[in-house]
Amino acid sequence: MIWYPYQQMKTMKTPYKITDAQGVYLYTQDKKLIDSVSSWWSAIHGYKNVELNNAIENQLGKFAHVMLGGLTHEPVEKLSEKLQSWLPADLNYCFFSDSGSVAVEVALKMALQYYINKGTTKRTIVLALEHAYHGDTFKTMEVGDDEDYHFVLKAYGKSKNVVHIPTNIEALEHAFAKYHKNLNCFIVEPLLQGAGGMRMYDISFLKRARQLCDKYNVLLIFDEVATGFGRTGNRFVADLVLPDILVLGKALTGGYIGHAVTVANEKVYKGFYDDNADHALMHGPTFMGNALACSVALKSIELFEKYDYMSKIQNIERITRREMNGFSDPRIKEIRIMGACVCIEVHDAQTIKGYQQFAYDRGVFSRPFLNYLYAMVPYVINEDELVKVLTTMKDWFNEN
Repeated sequence: MIWYPYQQMKTMKTPYKITDAQGVYLYTQDKKLIDSVSSWWSAIHGYKNVELNNAIENQLGKFAHVMLGGLTHEPVEKLSEKLQSWLPADLNYCFFSDSGSVAVEVALKMALQYYINKGTTKRTIVLALEHAYHGDTFKTMEVGDDEDYHFVLKAYGKSKNVVHIPTNIEALEHAFAKYHKNLNCFIVEPLLQGAGGMRMYDISFLKRARQLCDKYNVLLIFDEVATGFGRTGNRFVADLVLPDILVLGKALTGGYIGHAVTVANEKVYKGFYDDNADHALMHGPTFMGNALACSVALKSIELFEKYDYMSKIQNIERITRREMNGFSDPRIKEIRIMGACVCIEVHDAQTIKGYQQFAYDRGVFSRPFLNYLYAMVPYVINEDELVKVLTTMKDWFNEN
């Protein structure tokens, strides 16, 4: 029996069974659905992309996977080289893993051990944001601030090693003034907080964070698992404000295979590069640097560049703003748009109860949560398809 994610198994509705997928569409036995959430924000090229399929098939003809422990291979070397040339400044050192959650765990471990390697054992506190989501593993839940995981607080109590703050500069400055001697890192989902409610904030907050991290010698971590590869309207938010550690996943492989990477700058890397074996990063996911994943990631980046995906994303934002302009309903608290993300936040979660089936009946797959009705569409969507997604969202309020 399948144990499904984020579901109470006793009361869950039967999931829609997908029999095929092509472009932006998912197919059931009786429906053709626009995937408005890109399989959890990852399938930026849509489905059954010929070039991505070929990349995997070509590598499969050689081998699917070999461990990176004492071995290496061309796909992981080429992907590392590509990321080194593609990412800003000296974000050059790629540590691969098999999921975004694990990649964040690696980043947090890097930050803590960086200072331990330097003989500093008092920097044990992580600064994080309220409403943060960084993954489902225990340390990522600890630095996150998602109500779905507060059972951990009930069992273990509030962590003494994590401080959460809102996204305002006054709170940021206060936290650094109070905790800077004990901070090893500040971790954020830059500009757009995904599972915490598609919350959006200004770049000035991140610029000030960079200044304070520099002043107090604290590492800045950007969790761009969800925001990377254009979702915010920026290629990476790291292009605007430079972190010390960058975490990528989801769209890294175009949504084809689970894979992620934690990219460190030279300062962090040199904190581990030593004759002392105890200073090595003792972490090693079995499937890190998977050859199939690296091959499809390389091709995904090639497509992103070749077909000017940043222009596609700008067009998605333009159409979204046009279609949502002037739309309102007293049940709506706020409509937020950034890049290829749109979110309608309602006052009462009951307002959007039943929307998923409503959308399904109209040919759109959606997965609203809590008070948030949102879309994060594949970048290959055309205007008519995008308008259909947005019209379906508006029709729910007009017809209910």
